[in-house]
Amino acid sequence: MGIAGARPGVASLAAMDPDGPKGVLLINLGTPDSPTTRDVRRYLREFLSDPRVIDIPAPARWLLLNAVILPFRPKRSAAQYASVWTREGSPLLVASRALRDRLAKELGDDYAVELGMRYGSPSIANALERLSQAGVQRAQVFPLFPQYSEAATGSALAKVREENAAHGFVAKLDTVEDFYDEPGFIASWAAVARPELDAFSPDHVLLSYHGLPERQVQRTDESGSHCLATESCCSKIVAANRRCYRAHCFATTRGIVGALGLVEGEYTTSFQSRLGRTPWIRPYTDHVLPVLAQNGVRRLAVLCPAFTADCLETIEEIGIRARDQWKEVGGDAIHLVPSLNDHPRWVETLAGWIRGR
Repeated sequence: MGIAGARPGVASLAAMDPDGPKGVLLINLGTPDSPTTRDVRRYLREFLSDPRVIDIPAPARWLLLNAVILPFRPKRSAAQYASVWTREGSPLLVASRALRDRLAKELGDDYAVELGMRYGSPSIANALERLSQAGVQRAQVFPLFPQYSEAATGSALAKVREENAAHGFVAKLDTVEDFYDEPGFIASWAAVARPELDAFSPDHVLLSYHGLPERQVQRTDESGSHCLATESCCSKIVAANRRCYRAHCFATTRGIVGALGLVEGEYTTSFQSRLGRTPWIRPYTDHVLPVLAQNGVRRLAVLCPAFTADCLETIEEIGIRARDQWKEVGGDAIHLVPSLNDHPRWVETLAGWIRGR
C-alpha cells in the first residue's frame, strides 16, 4: 500500500497517537447535487477546471471548458445521471456514505470516520473540520482510488493538504496513495465477484478500468523509455512504471483473475470513459466489445476494479450503454458485477488496514 510516496506495508497505517482520538478520512471523486443541467454544469466546472484532470495550459483549458464542454455536455450528462439517480440521491454518494457508516461501526467508538468528495459535497474541507471538532489530532487519509493517478489520487491528496494547511484542522495526516495489489483488496473483489459469476455463468470476463490520456501515464515513466514502448510494458511492476496507472490496472487484473481462477483467454482488460480526441490508454472498452462478440463470446461479465463504489461510470456507462452496444454487436447477455460498495469483506479489509493488522 502506498503511503506518503512509499509502499511500506499496511501495518504502518496504525502509527497513530494511542492516547488521542483516531481519525479516518475517506475520499471519493464526487457527484452533482442533483441530476439537473444546472447542478451538473456546476460540478463539471469544478471537476474539469482542475489542472491535474485536464492537464493543458490554463488558457487552453479555460477555452476548452467554456467554449466546448460546458455549453453542450451538462445537458447530456444530466440525462445520464437522471437514468441512475435513486430516491436517496447519487449512487456514488449513497454507496460512499454506507461504507463510511459501516466502517465507523466496525471500528467502534475509538475512531471518527468522515467522508469527503474531491469535487462537490460533502467537501474535503468540511470533512476535515468535522474530524477537528471530534478532537482528532492525527488522521489517516484514504482516497478510495485503488490505482494511483495524479488526476484522482494526486489531486485528492493535494486538496487535503491545501485545506489542512489553510485551516489547521488536523496536526498529522497519514496518506494512502494506492492499494491496487493489496491482498485484502483483491480478496474483496473475489468475494463480490465469485457468487455473481457463478450465478451468471459467463463465457468471458471483461475488467474495464477508467481511462487516462496516454501523456499522463507516460509522465510517470522514470526511465523515459518504458511506458507504452512495448505491448508488454505493463506485464509487471518495475522501477520505471511503479507509479504508472495503467501498470497498476494490469496488476489488479492479474490479482483478481488469479483469485477467481481464470486463465488466459477467459478474460480481457480494457479502459473506458475517455474524453476528447487525444490518445487515451488502450484498449478501449467500446472497441473491445465488438471484437469479443466476433470471437464468439455471448455471455459477458464486466468488472470495474478502478471504482470502489458504483457510480455513473459503472451503472450507466457499462450497465446501460455497454449493454446496449453488446446487443447491437451480437452478444446475448452482459452482466455488470457490482463494485465493492459497502460489502462486508471490503469493510473488514479497510478496518484491518486502519487498525494495522
